[in-house]
Amino acid sequence: MRLPMRRSFQFAAGLVLLCAGAIASFGQVDTDVESPKHKAWDMLWTAAFSKGTVERTDGIRALGLVPGNKRARELAENALNDPNANVRAAAATALGQMHAKESIPKLQKALSDKKIPVVMAAAHSLRELKDDKAAYEIYYDLLTGERKSSDGLIAAQVNTLKDPKELAKIGFSEGIGYIPFAGIGWDAYRTLHKKDPNPVRAVAASYLAHDPDPASAKALVKATNDKDWIVRAAALEAIAERGDAKLLPKVQEKFVDRNAKVRYTAAAAVIRLSEIEQSKEVKETLSSSSGEHSTP
Repeated sequence: MRLPMRRSFQFAAGLVLLCAGAIASFGQVDTDVESPKHKAWDMLWTAAFSKGTVERTDGIRALGLVPGNKRARELAENALNDPNANVRAAAATALGQMHAKESIPKLQKALSDKKIPVVMAAAHSLRELKDDKAAYEIYYDLLTGERKSSDGLIAAQVNTLKDPKELAKIGFSEGIGYIPFAGIGWDAYRTLHKKDPNPVRAVAASYLAHDPDPASAKALVKATNDKDWIVRAAALEAIAERGDAKLLPKVQEKFVDRNAKVRYTAAAAVIRLSEIEQSKEVKETLSSSSGEHSTP
């Protein structure tokens, strides 16, 4: 199947600009080429521009764990023009998870995508970013099977939503709702619909992200070695959101996990935790310097 020429050109053009920017700034971000953060970026960058659709999808999706980072945001924005709909949907999801308000115009444009999963991912992210009007119009189209405005879903798209199999593909069942693993993606949805207790444990791991009890941190670290990939990935995502930089060494160990989704989640988690650690060190240095200057 031939790729859409315009979208392929936009993606390629974005790739060139991103590569040029990376070459100019890579050393400024992390001068130690052996650092966990540098290795993590290398993993995600390679995945984002891989020839394999699955690798691009998983790599872009993991970027959602890196909020407030220009490079991560630009990688995801460029992926909104990827020739493959799965990658575009992953990009839209990641931008919402990283709270990239700068990307709202690009997400609004993604509402015109010809593929339903991309439209719904963009709508969900816009709602997360408080751009409710655009998201609600899409939800109205979905609920009623009618178009609320000329900017809503096209008629052909609305018709496909009457097919239960199509709904399952985009992560919906008996209503509108997204699974709690933004960094893991739609594969988790399919797993959740199997008679398997592991997904329940994965949900539990995600909810421990903000539990201050040290015992929860230990439980999450232990879960990163679970036999089920979805539990390992959920635990890593929770550790990233927890923001405890002391857990960095344990997260880095998952760079060699047998599952690619787990590896990319670990890479994004390392970048996030490394930046938290660096920020803390800067604050401590400034505080120490200020104390020295104020001493009589």
